[in-house]
Amino acid sequence: MKAKIDSIDRKILEMLQQNSNITNAQLAQEIGLSPAPTLERVKKLEMQGIIKSYHAVVDMASVGLGVSTFVMVSLKGHNKENIDKFTKAIANIPEVVECHHVTGQADFILKVVAPDIPAYQNLLLEKVTNIEVVDNMQSTIILSTFKDTHVIPLP
Repeated sequence: MKAKIDSIDRKILEMLQQNSNITNAQLAQEIGLSPAPTLERVKKLEMQGIIKSYHAVVDMASVGLGVSTFVMVSLKGHNKENIDKFTKAIANIPEVVECHHVTGQADFILKVVAPDIPAYQNLLLEKVTNIEVVDNMQSTIILSTFKDTHVIPLP
């Protein structure tokens, strides 16, 4: 169900997407409300599930993660049992940072990070291909990224 947000809520969301570390006082000043109602609105957006989390975006290369890939995965059968087995197994592999159930040639698209190609290969061979319901996979290595934003355009 689509939540109802007004122009002030929209401004709060835009500001927090740009800088989730902004203080409530700074946010209040930016949107033109006093701090108490601003905090109340933020809490309401959190309670409604519109704001899902706050987190730091880490530069992967700086922490030794030099390889990112997209992996298209097809399952042996597209049924609830296989989907559940696959998603439970994937949830336990920290190098899989995204898992999307999709339509098209594959059943899932994963985003996988690893320190290097040998580590990535080992991850695929030791963890992903060992999930019993995996039929086949196709990997695409990300050479460079030109846009990676976590800011969604609000309608």
